[in-house]
Amino acid sequence: MNSLIATIEGIGFWSLELPSWQAACAYVHDGVLADDAPRKPSPQILAPNERRRTPESVAVALEVALAACADAGRDPALLPSVFASTHGDLAITDYMCQTLSEDPRAISPTKFHNSVHNAAAGYWTIGNHCMQGTTAVSALHASFAQGLVEAMVQLSDAADAILLSAYDSQSVGPLDQVTHSEGLLGAALVLSRRTHGLRMRATLVDGEVPSHGGALSRHMAGNAMAPMLPLFDALADGNDVVMLHAGPGRLLRVELARG
Repeated sequence: MNSLIATIEGIGFWSLELPSWQAACAYVHDGVLADDAPRKPSPQILAPNERRRTPESVAVALEVALAACADAGRDPALLPSVFASTHGDLAITDYMCQTLSEDPRAISPTKFHNSVHNAAAGYWTIGNHCMQGTTAVSALHASFAQGLVEAMVQLSDAADAILLSAYDSQSVGPLDQVTHSEGLLGAALVLSRRTHGLRMRATLVDGEVPSHGGALSRHMAGNAMAPMLPLFDALADGNDVVMLHAGPGRLLRVELARG
């Protein structure tokens, strides 16, 4: 694949104890976790009753997406988007499987509605009255890298700017023994074609991801979306090259240039 190029205009981040990109950067630099951090994101594009019903996976995807758009100074209604998740919402998947096996007629319509993999994308476009295209991506541990490739391909093809939001939540029940995931994690980027600012070049290459990781990678290593964290460690601490898992024996080499 030829290299893909984009400018990072905005960044959003949320995890337990690190509920913003500013808090994540502070943790990378001094190891201090945020005081009195909220236990759940509260995306303001949703009405209060919707925020109460929204699963954590959707809430964190919307929270970081909003933060990235605000950081970029972009109107969310005007951006196409890519939402990447390894598993979607494993708690709802566990509920669906258990209820279908015991009492199928008792399925909650709300939880059924939230069980689809593009639930976050749907909430995002409806909440922002966004008529732009949106894509939901899942590629197991390569989900973030493949979501980033998808966003950058769309950017090179037609879009002036695009949003990428990546997220995963806690695994529960029997599924936890099959595919483990800890905590709640989300991060987002607004990418554009601008030729100035924080530039990123991405290239698919052969290889295996290095075993060592930065502060964020260690802090949230148990979450299914942890393979994205080397990029955010690099963005926070000023590194200029990072390797992301992009599939069996494949890496996405990301080079960062500030200027």
